[in-house]
Amino acid sequence: MYDLGIINGLVYLGQKFKKKNIYIKDGKIAAISPTLLDATETFDCKGDLVIPGIIDPHTHFDLDLGSISSRDTFFTGTKAGVYGGVTTIIDFLEPSSNSEDLEIAFHKRIKQAKQSVVDYKFHACLKNPKNEVIPITVKMNHLGLNTVKIFTTYSDSNRRTYDQEIIELLKHSTINDYMVTAHIENDTLIETNDEDSYRELPLNRPTISETSEAIKLARYARETKGNLYMVHCSSGETIHHLKHEFKDILNKNFIIESCPHYFVFNNEELKHEDGYLYTMAPPLRSESERILLTQHIDDVFTIGTDHCSFNIKDKHVELLNKMPLGVAGVAESFDIMFSIFGDKIIDKMTKNVAIAHKLYPQKGVIQEKSDADLFIYHLEDNTLDTLRGNTDYSIYKDITVRGRVSSTISNGKFVLKDGEFLGGKGHLLNKCGDYCESD
Repeated sequence: MYDLGIINGLVYLGQKFKKKNIYIKDGKIAAISPTLLDATETFDCKGDLVIPGIIDPHTHFDLDLGSISSRDTFFTGTKAGVYGGVTTIIDFLEPSSNSEDLEIAFHKRIKQAKQSVVDYKFHACLKNPKNEVIPITVKMNHLGLNTVKIFTTYSDSNRRTYDQEIIELLKHSTINDYMVTAHIENDTLIETNDEDSYRELPLNRPTISETSEAIKLARYARETKGNLYMVHCSSGETIHHLKHEFKDILNKNFIIESCPHYFVFNNEELKHEDGYLYTMAPPLRSESERILLTQHIDDVFTIGTDHCSFNIKDKHVELLNKMPLGVAGVAESFDIMFSIFGDKIIDKMTKNVAIAHKLYPQKGVIQEKSDADLFIYHLEDNTLDTLRGNTDYSIYKDITVRGRVSSTISNGKFVLKDGEFLGGKGHLLNKCGDYCESD
């Protein structure tokens, strides 16, 4: 007897939708069948789409910026996420410069993340780790971390990791089986001063700062054969150059992630009366770059939201250096991307993320023995008019999309059922995707 049967759905299997029934036992997918089987509980999808749970590899919940923290906690952020079909998130530890601080940051984040309603995992995060690369990677292995975030900018706050350490991290990534995830901008090409308005953000952080630094790091990845993952690629120009010069490593050992907002908006938004709401780093690009990014969607391996939420009052300031950068998106990301790209976006938000972050085949796919993480999607014109999470605005509000998430299942249990939030209990995942014993 199965615990739960998800029947009469169009199930996403092998990049196609097929009429199948899914049967769940002890939190795992136990059977996928064209016929009806016995289950303690059944849920009739009535022809709706059944899709693997979204894995968001780039969230910032409870992010402490010193003077302000991002508004979504692990509870409010993951609760918002289940309305977008999200069943796993990967967040970040506080930046550390040595192995001792890394361990402190890890245990601090575990305490914060226990309120998550879906499964969660962490990226280690570094700040200027001079002469500390080896101890840090040893500590990562001990803590079950297999990704490490670096910044190639923010030298003014001592968060930049310099080339010598980047090369060392890449060299050891294949030996110690981890991946370097990088915020890629050329620090020397970013110019800000205390009088800059938020409207000048695209000029202060120009496309060339991203593109030139991405080319440099791609060269390092090729030379070292290291594992590199570029977060939040903002411009089609960057991908165009990478594809031309580094086709041999693109999305093999140099993986590209981008975010929904770069496919929807351009930097003209900053000129509007509420332009301050559309600020993030890297910033929105020109319309031609947005179009080029859309044309290069096949070269984007994963989609992450870079969800970093604030309220209107937090961002309603003129001076750039007084403004927290970031936008929310964990609830709307699938709606937005599926409406633009259709079925081809699904793997980029599920299977590809799971492969890149070593969660596959436990997550990211609907198949027997995998975690029963999935969501049910009802196709109908839908206007994004409901705010989710802990913020009072959404840049996606009033956009019309192709459907809506009606139900979300995490580890075999409904966290969202017919639009009603039921709650859930997430688990900490280790570097292999298994549940940590200490959780």
